[in-house]
Parts: sequence; C-alpha cells; structure tokens
Amino acid sequence: MTTATLSQPTSHRVLRNIGFLALPLIVIVWSLADPTLGREVLEWIPYLASGFMMNIVIAVLAMLLGTLVGALFGILQLVPYRLVRLPVVAYVQLFRNAPHLVLIFATTYIFPFEIVVFGHYLPFPDWIKAVIGLAIPASAYVAEITRGAILSIPTTQWEAAKGLGFSRGQALRWIILPQCLRRSLPPWMNVAASITMGTALASLVGVHELLHAATDASTAVRRLDFTIIAYLVVMAAFFLLCYPISRLTRRLEARFNAA
Repeated sequence: MTTATLSQPTSHRVLRNIGFLALPLIVIVWSLADPTLGREVLEWIPYLASGFMMNIVIAVLAMLLGTLVGALFGILQLVPYRLVRLPVVAYVQLFRNAPHLVLIFATTYIFPFEIVVFGHYLPFPDWIKAVIGLAIPASAYVAEITRGAILSIPTTQWEAAKGLGFSRGQALRWIILPQCLRRSLPPWMNVAASITMGTALASLVGVHELLHAATDASTAVRRLDFTIIAYLVVMAAFFLLCYPISRLTRRLEARFNAA
C-alpha cells in the first residue's frame, strides 16, 4: 500500500510530462515522416511565430490595463457612497458575463480607424482595439478578485491599523493591499490564462495573430496534412504557454493555503 502511494505522484508526473510534450512531438514526427511537409512547416514557422508574438503582446497589455482598472474598481465597490459604488458594481456584473468575442467586435467597430492628434491623423490599429476588448472583461474579473481579497482580510487588521494612527486610506495602502496581493495572485493568474487563450478571437477581426497566421498558411499551401499540422502548432503554442501558468497557479494555491 505504501509503495503504491509513493509511486503514484511519480506516475502522475510522468503522465503530465507526456501530455506536455504530446502535441510538439506529434508535429515533429509527422513533419519528419514527410520531408516535403517538413520543409513547408519550417518555411512557415517564422510567420506563425510572429503571429504568436502578437498574441503575447495583446495578452500582456490587456492584463496590465485590466489589472490597473480592476484593482481600482474592486476598491470602489466597497466605498460607502452609492453614487460611486453602484455604477462600478453594474460595470463589473455586466462585463463579467459578457462574451469576449462580442466585446472584441464592439471595440473594433465602435472605435475609429484613425484618431486626430494635434491635427495629425494617426492610425488606431485593430490589435489595440482587441487589447481594449479583452481588458474590459479582465478588469471586471480583477475587480471581483480585489473586492473578495479585501473582504477576506480580518477586521482586526483594520482596527489595529486605526489604533496605530493610520487613516483608512493609509491602512488600505500599506497594510491591507499587500496582504491582498498574496491572496489575489492565484485567481489573477487564472484570469491571465483565460485572457491569453481569448487572444485567438482577435483573428476574427483581422488581427495578425497565431490563428490568423495559421489560416493564411493553410490557404497558401493548400495541403490537408499541412493544415492539420498548422492548427496543431496553434494548439501546442497556447498549451505550452498556458499550461505552466496553470501548474504555477496550483502550486501557489497549495502554498498559500498551507501557510
């Protein structure tokens, strides 16, 4: 019984490693089996990589903007003033339940194609609109995470800060929010993984990202086996990016729960 218990984590790690490498290995083996297919894949890899870089840029900027707005909105949900709190609560509830694709389409067609700055016309590219479209739901999720983290702090912390002469704002900044950061990190990383996968939706509004690049490559090569490989590459790229985030999130949750 003990031996089986000890060997179980090892077997789980082996299975996870196999799953982690499965898609890349399928792509490599399939490409090596057909040299012409392998050459086609190698020719298009830089183009696919450039598209994937756009996915990463959109995800990073969307989470950065969403985190800044969401942290502020999470605090504003707890203020005692109804005129401030209720619009923020309505924003959070609305955009937490709005489909990401709808928001991306909305920002694409609501915002202009160019803006005027000091008499100069500057382009307003679709990828920036996709950043805004994904930052909106990200801010709503982060707002709820921030609100929940603040409420999870025992009231004795607030009372102790007040006893030390801190104002409510100072207590929030120097005592409460640092503790919230630790509690918020695992769910924040889950949101980051979700937003990263959602960047593929930007292809539907013409943004040159990985899925769009794979479609371009498939259309140009016109081979069924290459098309399958191209979309396997898309799956593998997102998996290799998001799976480590998921694993790190679980480790952080286990560590913080044990602390």
